[in-house]
Amino acid sequence: MKRVVLSVTNDLFTDPRVDKVAHSLERMGCAVLLVGRRYADSPVLPPRSYLTRRMRLLFRKGPLFYAEYQFRLFLLLLFVRCDILVANDLDTLLPNVLVSRIRRKPLVYDSHEYFCQVLEVVTRPRVQAVWHRIERFCFPKVSAAITVSASIAEAYRQEYGREVAVVRNLPLRRTSGTEVSRKELGLPDEAKILILQGNAIHKGRGGELMVETMPLLPEQVLLLVVGAGDALPEMRRRVTELDLQQRVLFTGRVEAERLYAYTACADLGVSFDQSVCLNHDYSLPNKLFEYIQAGVPVLVSGLPERRKLVERYGVGLVVEELQPASVADAVLRMLNDAEGYAQCRRRCEAAAEQLCWEREEEQLRRIYQPFLENKNNIGKI
Repeated sequence: MKRVVLSVTNDLFTDPRVDKVAHSLERMGCAVLLVGRRYADSPVLPPRSYLTRRMRLLFRKGPLFYAEYQFRLFLLLLFVRCDILVANDLDTLLPNVLVSRIRRKPLVYDSHEYFCQVLEVVTRPRVQAVWHRIERFCFPKVSAAITVSASIAEAYRQEYGREVAVVRNLPLRRTSGTEVSRKELGLPDEAKILILQGNAIHKGRGGELMVETMPLLPEQVLLLVVGAGDALPEMRRRVTELDLQQRVLFTGRVEAERLYAYTACADLGVSFDQSVCLNHDYSLPNKLFEYIQAGVPVLVSGLPERRKLVERYGVGLVVEELQPASVADAVLRMLNDAEGYAQCRRRCEAAAEQLCWEREEEQLRRIYQPFLENKNNIGKI
């Protein structure tokens, strides 16, 4: 049985992609260890079929956190029993590369975003330069590379001259009978609910825009914000200033099952990332697929990957101008067109059959198969 060690920099509580990959590797016959970190306020992890390890660190963010995490992860990987290493995102890649070279173990790099082009990096040129140097050193040395959209894969291909596989962050297929009522979630039955969800509700990803849009919508329209991110303090401040406390509801981070329950109770899902960095331009957020899996029509910004998705499957509207008035107009058009809305819901249900992890897992299996079959394979595929 092959032993696979996956590393992330989060606390493992809300990372559905890595959880799905871990379960997929188990189905391929692997023993899995998932390594992350633990905050002082991290929730207790629910039981999982694979092993987890969360490191307690002295620092929570900034350069000292990254230095401490890289060193601690390097030591752990150097001595833990493993056959395959998996680095999730650039902030785990350097220690994985070093250990891969020392121990001659294959390394799979799973890049969940276009890391050197995320907003938090591009706005700090010195930080960007450091991460870019790490990427240039590490990328050619990985055994296989995976990312979440065709646009990011093409950007890496152009920069590093190698193929990068695409494994989209699709949700597990959901069947009827798994719904939770609005009453059980403390939500009003009569309201029209817009949902903005995700593990990274950061600045420039539409949260602030949605708060500014709410005064332009009827009072029975509510905004449900499920998740965490650096945009939330400003959003909460504006909610108070606009006296929207009864119409904008914040849940914080929740477990995957409760997240799906909230999503399934919504009327519209929104994803309004702005074109402020290449990572936004090229991203294909998992929240879109989760909306579709729950049968919820979507409203999205006109960034290339999400535009292609919405137009291909006919599951919602693309909002060309990211202004409160334009967003409010799109919301009302969707909610007031009963026939068009019902058609969008039917298209979501049809698309959900295709856009699920059970299908995407086959691509993941093809990527890992050479490493599962060969005892010592650290070459590229």
